Amino acid sequence: MAAAVSMTTLSLGCGALNETEKSGESSPTKGNDLTVGLLMPETTNTRYVNFDYPIIKRRIAELTDNRGKVEYANAGASASKQARQMQEMIDGGVDVILLDAVDSHAVSGLVKKAKSAGIPVIAYDRLAEGPIDAYVSFDNELVGEVQARTLLAALGPDAGPSTKIVMMNGSPTDPNAAQFKKGALSELRGKVTIAESYDVKDWSPDLAQTRMTEALGAIGADDIAAVYSANDSMAGGIVRAMKAAGVSPVPPLTGQDADLDAVQRIVTGKQYMTVYKPYPDEAEAAAEMAVDKVQGKNIQFDALTQDHVDSPTDKDIPAQLVTVSALTQKNIKETVVADGIYKISDICIAKFAAACTAIGLD
Repeated sequence: MAAAVSMTTLSLGCGALNETEKSGESSPTKGNDLTVGLLMPETTNTRYVNFDYPIIKRRIAELTDNRGKVEYANAGASASKQARQMQEMIDGGVDVILLDAVDSHAVSGLVKKAKSAGIPVIAYDRLAEGPIDAYVSFDNELVGEVQARTLLAALGPDAGPSTKIVMMNGSPTDPNAAQFKKGALSELRGKVTIAESYDVKDWSPDLAQTRMTEALGAIGADDIAAVYSANDSMAGGIVRAMKAAGVSPVPPLTGQDADLDAVQRIVTGKQYMTVYKPYPDEAEAAAEMAVDKVQGKNIQFDALTQDHVDSPTDKDIPAQLVTVSALTQKNIKETVVADGIYKISDICIAKFAAACTAIGLD
């Protein structure tokens, strides 16, 4: 439902934009021969190469009669590498930059450099500091709230303030991680006991595995009722730690991003839920913003950015915040399958065929 709502919003917005464009109320400053610089933060999360990049590339081509180009770079979780990549794009004279920052604070100086060079910067997925022109992402506090509410539902009515859970939060250099955590805590405080809480550098699944092993030793496997994991890659590390400790079944475990292996863990009961974020909505909106900004279509650009957010350096930044939904065993068909993210055959390979049949996913 969330995906359908956000897609409807975009479709209505696009219809309005086309009408405005035909009316001649704006004059493009550049034609279709534009270049978009796309900077992604890391490779641990497979969504960037599997979804975001190809969707943005396809949409840019559609909007520019196949004349627009996308220069793609992934920083591999290195802020210094991303700084070099962004400097190269500035020096190369790209027309606009879509930036998913490794370190939102460290990159602010380069955002200023781009601005001085006349290159707009649109923060993508993570809110970068500095004079960015716009921001497109999901409602990050809502992500944490959805994770926490679903986790509490999994614990059931017998859970209470003495029920112990572990929190595995995202990287401290990612502003989204703080928002996920804030949203989750708004639901969890007073309802359960957070026995251990970790902020995991670079969203590392290996570090999450290490921290979960520590938590199991400190609390005891029998006393951990559930685990809040901020994303799916860390959830994978947590499951490995549980398996190594002989914990079976795995207690309710959250995630985010609807990675294929996470959906398969949900099918088999090793992970309770993930947050499904309709990537086509976010990626297509970013592509449209980039083209409209470069071509001087201010009315269209404003229509895409009717929300507003604040960063530590700038206030009232134009934004689009896309909604999200919880994915569990009950709604795999209605979310990632219905939206064409995965086919049932992708999920239900031979290894998981019996589990898929058991939950009616066949």
